[in-house]
Amino acid sequence: MGMLDPRKMKQLMKSMGIEMKEVPATEVIIKTQEKRIVITNPQVTEIEQKGLKIYQILGDVRVEEDLEEDIKLIMEQTGASREEAERALKETGDLAAAILKLTESHER
Repeated sequence: MGMLDPRKMKQLMKSMGIEMKEVPATEVIIKTQEKRIVITNPQVTEIEQKGLKIYQILGDVRVEEDLEEDIKLIMEQTGASREEAERALKETGDLAAAILKLTESHER
């Protein structure tokens, strides 16, 4: 079975009411209850048919834990600002260590 050239494929899709276009995205982030899925160097295609939009995403995938609850807890326990809590958590990579670090720095 031969492949259709891209022009004919586009015409066929258009005749079926399907439109495709590239989206010039630089990063795609999908947030769930437990994590964030970050896609860098994405190639995003938007496909629309009868008002329904579908996005196809290709790229480099990185999964991050959602740290929102940890940041709130650090702020509550230490009285630190959001920025301080985020920075301490990134530097230590551990909830308890971040709390300890900020507690010690605020006592000085």
